[in-house]
Amino acid sequence: MIDIKILRENPELVKQNALRRGCDVDIDALYAMDKQYLDLMHSVEEMRAQRNSLSKECQKNPEAREKVKALKGQLAEAEAKMEELKAQVEEKMTWLPNFLSDECPAGESDADNVPVRFVGEKPQFPFEARDHQAIGDILGIIDTARGAKVAQSGFYYWVGAGAQLTQAMFFWAQQTLVKRGFKLFMSPCAAKAHTLFGTGYLPFFKDQTYDLANEDLALIGTSEQTLVGYHADEILDAATLPRCYTAYTPCFRTEAGSYGKESRGIFRVHQFHKVEQIVFCLPEESPKYHEVCLANEEYMLQQLGIPYRVVNVCVGDMGAPGYKKYDIEAWYPGFGAYREVTSNTNLTEFQSRRLNIRFKDEKSNRRGFVHTISATGVTDRVVCAILENYQQEDGSVIVPEVLRPFTGFDKITP
Repeated sequence: MIDIKILRENPELVKQNALRRGCDVDIDALYAMDKQYLDLMHSVEEMRAQRNSLSKECQKNPEAREKVKALKGQLAEAEAKMEELKAQVEEKMTWLPNFLSDECPAGESDADNVPVRFVGEKPQFPFEARDHQAIGDILGIIDTARGAKVAQSGFYYWVGAGAQLTQAMFFWAQQTLVKRGFKLFMSPCAAKAHTLFGTGYLPFFKDQTYDLANEDLALIGTSEQTLVGYHADEILDAATLPRCYTAYTPCFRTEAGSYGKESRGIFRVHQFHKVEQIVFCLPEESPKYHEVCLANEEYMLQQLGIPYRVVNVCVGDMGAPGYKKYDIEAWYPGFGAYREVTSNTNLTEFQSRRLNIRFKDEKSNRRGFVHTISATGVTDRVVCAILENYQQEDGSVIVPEVLRPFTGFDKITP
């Protein structure tokens, strides 16, 4: 959520940001409504002061009693209208997107994201490269048919050596981040609506959420929701910042509207697994830790030997809470293109303002809202990239060297 002071002092700035981001909130109407609220609040304060002054005269002056009685009625009506206006303004404010970095490129979709760098050499095969689903079928390590039988389409099983490879990668990634200064968590896999609202998933991504019937709970789409919510309504000592957290969880998303070639296999599914990076930091340090999280993502892909490119995400592909975002897209030989495997967003104070997460510097007595960074570590998609990049002509897959101590084998064979 943006600071309402900006709307009051510079509505044109808010309007231009809303236009650039395709937000359909009428900023002129919102500004007028907020001004009406402020004017009414001023009137209410004056009536309260008048009432309090007259109340002191009531015992000696019958006329004052009548005026107080009349004021009470007027005040009750004005206060009710003021609260109604306040609620309407706050509801509209929840739909306003974050401001954008000057470095965020123009564009309408992920096709307009701007490549920053390419890393690693694409493998050259003396045979036609298979996609991860075909490899999984040969090796018997991905079972989407039984996933659909047990749950529905979009759910799947990692089986046997595939499950071992996947769990090895997730454990290795967690240990890597711990060595790089992150505190490891085991997080709830459900969160209240307030937590989803606070992290910016509501109201913007309501159609992606699995709600639990008869509960104020939904399955999480990412541990970002529970890790950021961990410090809701808290004041953090500035001396303890940055706080760097990580968790491995299943994640649940409806993926409404997904279809076609991109959905083949387990690239876009309803349940997946993820190691997340979350950083709480001082406002002036969020650009630095945005880059730190990106360096962690790149390090892990380099250690796994996966070719990739980093892209600067354009405005049309940026979620409403984001200020600046990088995606990393791994090379998928069987698909014949780069595909997103991690995302990394500087959210500035958008989440902390909604969740009331502040910092206090005891030395300078400086206070404010922390900034948050949310960045993927690894997901199942990285395992899919391993399968495609390390495939052999006979259908086998070589295990990346860094994972072999955790798998106990160096190759998966048919």
